Amino acid sequence: MNAFKAYDIRGVYNRDFNKDDVYKIGFFLTRLLKSNKVLVGRDVRTSSPEIYEYLCKGITDSGADVYDTGLATTPMIYWGTAQYGFDASVMITASHNPKQYNGLKFSASNALPVGYDSGLSDLEKMVLNEKVEPAAVKGKIIENDFRAEYLAFQKDKIKDVSNLNIAVDVSNGMAGLFIRDILGDNVHYIFDDLDGTFPNHEANPLEPENIVDAQKLVKEIKADIGVIFDGDADRVMFVDENSRFISPDLIIALLANHFLKEKKAGIRVLQDIRTSKAVGEYVAKFNGEMHMWRVGRAYAALKLREIDGLFGGELAGHYYFKEFFYSDSGLLAASYVLNIVSDLKKQGISLSKAIAEIEVYKNSGEINFKIEKKQEAMDAVIAHFRKSGEPDAFYDFDGYRIEFPDWWLNIRPSNTEPYLRFLAEAKTTELLDKIVGESTEIINSFF
Repeated sequence: MNAFKAYDIRGVYNRDFNKDDVYKIGFFLTRLLKSNKVLVGRDVRTSSPEIYEYLCKGITDSGADVYDTGLATTPMIYWGTAQYGFDASVMITASHNPKQYNGLKFSASNALPVGYDSGLSDLEKMVLNEKVEPAAVKGKIIENDFRAEYLAFQKDKIKDVSNLNIAVDVSNGMAGLFIRDILGDNVHYIFDDLDGTFPNHEANPLEPENIVDAQKLVKEIKADIGVIFDGDADRVMFVDENSRFISPDLIIALLANHFLKEKKAGIRVLQDIRTSKAVGEYVAKFNGEMHMWRVGRAYAALKLREIDGLFGGELAGHYYFKEFFYSDSGLLAASYVLNIVSDLKKQGISLSKAIAEIEVYKNSGEINFKIEKKQEAMDAVIAHFRKSGEPDAFYDFDGYRIEFPDWWLNIRPSNTEPYLRFLAEAKTTELLDKIVGESTEIINSFF
């Protein structure tokens, strides 16, 4: 089985894992998390019903009860886990991956993420090596629909944004469960029906081809903002009124206009190691204290809790909130961004103008290299640039990030795919091209 990853279990269903694996995962999960009740939700992928069936069979055969939420967004399951005091939950989803994929995301008490370093490695050993011995008394499946309560929580966060012309691409994903109830009918929606075959485009808004429809809609209706959700609604991304895609890390800075507007000192904000230097500089204008950590919810949610941060985000479009049990929510992030853009419009400021104030560096975007010798390539790139002098800062907790006065780069191995990921930023295009060119030449020598 090749489905155990850094953050969750995920892969092509019936290739990387199958129903028998799912049954064992359900059976041993209750022992791993020491829980006799498990909250379970699922997305609308065509394989989700079968995975749900065998997951529940495994959980109930262990003697624990399943609290069945039915169709859900991933953040809804995070919220329900903490709100209702569950010590274990599972969301059946492959998030933004293509339709043939599926997976399982796990949370412990207080919606703490369960990643490979925090439990999944132990679960994998149980699944591979231990014998299933069903309990004498099986557990039950209990209906547990809290969508109305969750919707009420979400609706409380959105203000009157009726001055905005809004375009929303739901990507046929799980945000479709709630988005019309949150934003109302005076919004232009596309692909808002739930369809796990994703007939219009893959539910991954980080890929440029998947945001084309939203960009066209923004242009067609002269929208103030375009909003694009991924498949399970834990991520959201945006395009401005000119149909230009906004790098998700810049949205962390934009959120300062809500969370840090009183400019109180000492409020902590979290970013990942790939985040633009401009974000920290912008947050500092609001007296925010920026912290940097590893990529992925399994690390970010724990770090935000550890530092008692108010909010944070990632380049991949995840946004974390203290009020959301330190977890990520695409719907919550979208509501706050729309509130901010609505207030800006009242001041005569467009979204593109607000982002231009933040985005003061030239950025390469993330570049992927498919190579085997990842560590050797990473070390060689860093050694090359250290020859030019001692850096202002150097971080080595998620690949490497090295910073100099006029530029920085991050180079890191993917936790979920066979890639070495590279990103650089500089004050000028010429300097950026030089850094990217030299780095690419070094990395290519390891092919």
